[in-house]
Amino acid sequence: MMTLVQLRHFSVLARAGSFVRASELLHLTQPALSRSIQSLEDALGRPLFDRIGRRIELTAFGRDALLRAQQLIEAAEQLVQSGAVPNAQAQGRLRLGLSSGPGVMLTAPVITHFATRYPLFHVDIVRANTHALEQMLRDREIDAMVADARSLRPAPDLAIEPSIEMRGAFMCRPGHPLAQEARVAIRQLLDYPVASTPLSDELARLLVERYGARAHPEAMVRLTSDEISHLIEVTHRTDTLLLAIRASAPGLHELPMTPALEANARFALVTLAGRAQSAFLPEVRQLMIDVLREPAPPPPTPWRKR
Repeated sequence: MMTLVQLRHFSVLARAGSFVRASELLHLTQPALSRSIQSLEDALGRPLFDRIGRRIELTAFGRDALLRAQQLIEAAEQLVQSGAVPNAQAQGRLRLGLSSGPGVMLTAPVITHFATRYPLFHVDIVRANTHALEQMLRDREIDAMVADARSLRPAPDLAIEPSIEMRGAFMCRPGHPLAQEARVAIRQLLDYPVASTPLSDELARLLVERYGARAHPEAMVRLTSDEISHLIEVTHRTDTLLLAIRASAPGLHELPMTPALEANARFALVTLAGRAQSAFLPEVRQLMIDVLREPAPPPPTPWRKR
């Protein structure tokens, strides 16, 4: 009969690519691992690996079996975690994907929280763009993701929780030529390089409605990156202007656009619908509320005639 232990052995061996390496990772002798894999192949009725000298390669059946085995292993781990009660001795793993904006604001708080309260727990933070994280979620490479809900297409397999809205803004370094302006028009802004992470179609439409066709991201944005921290650094060092969540760059100066931008990101926790969730996800939800809560806007700058 096939066992979960055998499936774990199979999964590790497939990743390691050799019995020697897999035995080291599993703390088993090679004969014991060989017997486990042989018993699994006997139970399944087909070989999982082709033995080519000292090398092994997954058979076509083995590649399909590996995917199913990983799903079963993951389901078993989730079953254990879903019944766990969070405490200082809790063990397990949470794989959390963060898109650019949430990544710069949530990464350190999440890691600090778990390191402090659950020192034996494993937390894997994956930083990537929304579409890459969405695919990783579907492939079960991550357990949940935090991203702008506007960038996600509605799908029956995604559970998107109510979002936290955060205000967007055009920003510059404090000593920028535009930093002393009481009002900034789009024509002034376009004299400088504009940077941003990839923007949603919804935001592109809003920019065009507010400022005209020349504000479409394909025309206006000259510098793009999925990693917003790099863009913030460039904005601090140069005359580049940054379009991003205001709270992601508190050290930058917000430009008083006319007309006002009035654009918000809607950050949401996203999981696979119907999938058992980790008992530790509620702590991520609370951290989102604590960290992403929008601070009170600064008082308006008095207008001065120039």
